[in-house]
Amino acid sequence: MACFLVPMGEALITSALSKVLGKERSAKLRLSWLNNMLWGGVTLLAIEHIWHGEITFYPPFLTALSSWEETSIMLKELLTAGVPMALLITAVWSVMAIIDNLMQKQKETLPQNN
Repeated sequence: MACFLVPMGEALITSALSKVLGKERSAKLRLSWLNNMLWGGVTLLAIEHIWHGEITFYPPFLTALSSWEETSIMLKELLTAGVPMALLITAVWSVMAIIDNLMQKQKETLPQNN
């Protein structure tokens, strides 16, 4: 229903963080990778939810907000699906960034053949 809201919140935070840190520091931390992964997932999930009628273009926008019963189900989904998705994306990004940093350090220590 609204599981994409958790990664969207993280994407908003990391987008703001990359602006605060500046281009150079943000690039060193590979924040653009994380932002692209988060925003890409959010976009695909939002399209899927629109397709299935769970998001509308008129209030309340999220159909789960139309009743208290559905709202409680939506909140549970945020915790059981949204949070794990955001954590998994962040974990994959962390591994990618660590591997990239290790490869960069290895590249710097190898002798150059000219």
